[in-house]
Amino acid sequence: MATTAVVFDFFGTLTPSTPTHVWDDHAARSAAPLGIPARTWRAALDASFPERATGSLGDLAATFRTLARRTGADPSEEALAAACAARMAAQRELFAPRADAVSTLTELRDRGLRLGVLSDCTAELAETWSQLPLATLVDARVLSCEEGRRKPDPELFRLIARRLDTDPRNCLYIGDGGGDELTGASNCGMQAYMLRATDWTDNDAHSREDDWAGPFLPSLTDVLSLLEPSPAGSDPA
Repeated sequence: MATTAVVFDFFGTLTPSTPTHVWDDHAARSAAPLGIPARTWRAALDASFPERATGSLGDLAATFRTLARRTGADPSEEALAAACAARMAAQRELFAPRADAVSTLTELRDRGLRLGVLSDCTAELAETWSQLPLATLVDARVLSCEEGRRKPDPELFRLIARRLDTDPRNCLYIGDGGGDELTGASNCGMQAYMLRATDWTDNDAHSREDDWAGPFLPSLTDVLSLLEPSPAGSDPA
């Protein structure tokens, strides 16, 4: 079937990879106002990702209040506000796009493709989305924290296809493999490609499909080559 849409993962795909030491640094920034050891706070953040990524703990302030209490702390409102501000500042650093993201999405739009983002994410991305440079280039988004589901839940892939007004079989899916997303996309009929950029090995991602045996791309720009017409008489890629 003809490709009419391209769906992208967000973290580690449209944005650069995030190494462990960066996550550690970011956790330390929001731990400090709470008076919680950075390592303890990082562990609480990691353990709660399934809850945070499905929005079950509420907004950022409610989430941090719950997590702080799980560690035995009872922060003041001022401390909680400072921790949330530190977290949002750190997260915004992670929302910066890859160097070739804007140009790739712009070219895809110029070619008439509809573009979607499907991300396992927490409330911070949902709150910031409208301010991001990529937001104006994307026709539809599906964020796990807003839908109460995580990849590879098939409903997420069906939902982004519906919001793009197309069939999943008409979609390319591009992601770094976090959350078993490539298998999930493939099972719903999308043609999935792993983005294995030069920083792929540095990425600290949840449940990444490191054993993915399907096709991969070395850069976002290479998505464009998937949409070039095949030479006459040759088989499609």
